[in-house]
Amino acid sequence: MTATAPPVGEPDRTQPRNTPASPAAARLLRLLPAAVAALCGVLLYVSFPPRTLWWLALPAFAGLGWALRGRGWKAGLGLGYLFGLGFLLPLLVWTGVEVGPGPWLALVAIEAVFVALVGAGVAVVSRLPGWPLWAAALWTAGEAARARVPFEGFPWGKIAFGQADGLFLPLAAVGGTPVLGFAVVLCGFGFHEAVRAAVRARRTGRIRRSAAAAALLSVAVPVLGALAARPLVSAEAEDGTATVAVIQGNVPRAGLDFNAQRRAVLDYHARETERLAAEVEAGKADRPDFVLWPENSSDIDPFANADARAVIDRAARAIGAPISVGGVVERDGKLLNEQILWDPAKGPVDTYDKRQIQPFGEYLPLRSLIGAINDEWTSMVSQDFSRGTEPGVFTMAGTEVGLVTCYEAAFDWAVRSEVTDGAQLISVPSNNATFDRSEMTYQQLAMSRVRAVEHSRTVTVPVTSGVSAIIMPDGRITQKTGMFVADSLVQEVPLRSSQTPATRLGVAPEIVLVLVAAGGLGWAVAAGVRGRRAGGV
Repeated sequence: MTATAPPVGEPDRTQPRNTPASPAAARLLRLLPAAVAALCGVLLYVSFPPRTLWWLALPAFAGLGWALRGRGWKAGLGLGYLFGLGFLLPLLVWTGVEVGPGPWLALVAIEAVFVALVGAGVAVVSRLPGWPLWAAALWTAGEAARARVPFEGFPWGKIAFGQADGLFLPLAAVGGTPVLGFAVVLCGFGFHEAVRAAVRARRTGRIRRSAAAAALLSVAVPVLGALAARPLVSAEAEDGTATVAVIQGNVPRAGLDFNAQRRAVLDYHARETERLAAEVEAGKADRPDFVLWPENSSDIDPFANADARAVIDRAARAIGAPISVGGVVERDGKLLNEQILWDPAKGPVDTYDKRQIQPFGEYLPLRSLIGAINDEWTSMVSQDFSRGTEPGVFTMAGTEVGLVTCYEAAFDWAVRSEVTDGAQLISVPSNNATFDRSEMTYQQLAMSRVRAVEHSRTVTVPVTSGVSAIIMPDGRITQKTGMFVADSLVQEVPLRSSQTPATRLGVAPEIVLVLVAAGGLGWAVAAGVRGRRAGGV
């Protein structure tokens, strides 16, 4: 026997009614959704690296669905904010490692607003047929907004970035991080709906077929889609191979003041390169076709300082291969975070200037206002970096190497532009020494693994202090270093030039999902207005 669904905008009266035994129990019951929302946010955090508990994202969203379903938008706003705090407070704690809790708490407070707005939207659409679809699309829309505003966005904490070890990872090759994240959230909300339908059927002896079908599809379609996408994931070479060396020179000390010994950082990377060159000459290591140094490996401008230039020249001649050097360069009055292609015979022959620079790290928005609050913060970023404007693809020993500098790896467009510009391999030079031994480096490494699958490219991650790694186009890490050690990685890696559907489609899947979210929200609002009018007749 099939029951009839309640009208959109009306409460679901098939839900069990709680009759607490005392006022105290009633108050505790009212607090339960808030506690569940916050704890599910923490559960989502636990699903992220360095842990490999990716599957915990599903019960996290199932619990959020329980807390939000059938509630008003104001309750959804508050519950969404609590979920956002539970997730982002521990996820982003590394942002306060060296600067104290103020910036960390401010960042989380702002970013959680986006999650709160999503929570309000989910509550509104939760009475629609097939509500997990609309709710998951709303989450994707929230991530899309968070990746763009304020200050050009902060995509850290995208659901996709917690799925590097997960079943759903192949979906990154289908539609990038928006499709991968959408599938995880849809499956989580669908899991809640499936459990709810099963409990209701057991209690009433009736099955609401449309609701059961929607719940089943919400769980099954993402899983089946991920399995169907597996053929898109490959580590086979298409354009031959290249032998790459990743250098991690280490830094004198962690923290913001590592720059105080900039010459030591440069010397460390040159020394590790020369040590590798000696191993190559002794037959203990393969000769690399090219060498990749991290971001900030030469914070002394080698164009303006002859001693720094001599150090890099000596290292390049020793290894006998071109090096991509991460430098801080001042040119035409502009300060640039730059990758420099250094030829062993010709010296610097090409450059790439970082395009997506980090607010409050490489430039200071609202400088006068922040200075009035705390002038120490303005002294930390005394001069703003300027942005590059062009993609960076170096031709290194015949291989097209795309450069994505550190923070840029979090932005879909920044990685895709290198691949569409011809990159056969992607390098993500980074400097994580500022964040000590926090989880930041593992979170960023997971991003690079997702990018490898998204664009079917080998990804190298040279980091000043670790964790440096070599990642295959199927997302597997084949070599990695420890943290705060000098080390080098040498490996023959596959080169690829074909484009995945995600690369070809670009932002289109995200736009489609945002439109789906807008359609669901519009439907729910219109249905609610009609319901109120009918109730007033």
